[in-house]
Amino acid sequence: MSDAAAVTVAVLDDLRRESDELDLLVAGLGAGGWAGPTPAEGWTVAHQIAHLNWTDEVALIAVTQPEAFAAEVDRALADPDTFVDEAAAERVARLPPEALFVQWREGRDRLHRALREAPDGARFPWYGPPMSVASMATARIMETWAHAQDVADALGAARKPTARLRHVARIGVRARDYAYFVHGERPPGEPFRVELEGPDGQAYAYGPEDAAQRVTGPLLDFCLLVTHRAHRDDLALVAVGADAGHWLDIAQAFAGPAGRGRLPRGDR
Repeated sequence: MSDAAAVTVAVLDDLRRESDELDLLVAGLGAGGWAGPTPAEGWTVAHQIAHLNWTDEVALIAVTQPEAFAAEVDRALADPDTFVDEAAAERVARLPPEALFVQWREGRDRLHRALREAPDGARFPWYGPPMSVASMATARIMETWAHAQDVADALGAARKPTARLRHVARIGVRARDYAYFVHGERPPGEPFRVELEGPDGQAYAYGPEDAAQRVTGPLLDFCLLVTHRAHRDDLALVAVGADAGHWLDIAQAFAGPAGRGRLPRGDR
């Protein structure tokens, strides 16, 4: 197995583990748990799972029927502000929680198999640039982790951070310029240095060591920030340089509009 193939397999294994962790959170929930509100306005726990089920199915179309994926892009362009909410709401209205749970399990398994069986070097269409198997799996890890955070917050459950957060952080760093474009701003010309400490003391670093603009802090906090699951004021992230500081105000790891994000704890 080549080094690249080994990396891809490792990312797919992490995707499986991230999904399984969320599965344990929602398995056995009663009707009240599924209907409980999450920090995402208007979204219950069921909406969170419905959204992941929908995005898994859309990703499967991109992987197995790339020509048909163009229709999904057209739907997004036709109504970019509401198509995600509508897709989740439609499933919640149509399926009882037990059926939605089974559909999510089966759908993510189909996507996982399709990604494992994809040929080396394959690239798939997406809402942005085409994605490799590893990139698609990494994006699914990011989204699964972020929506699992909403579910955990709704249920009052504590999650132990893992080294899988490095995938989320990597997307957040790579999406730096995208965050500026979303806000109608020009990205800085110089690269940033990002240094993060993992949950078990691991060090993760991105960008040149001598960069003047720097961000440091816990890996978990950076991931909460770039997925908009916590407000910057509640996180132990430190920015050196005005540009780095502004980036932490607008950073996002996900595609689409920035949204309102979370309020500081004292304002909720």
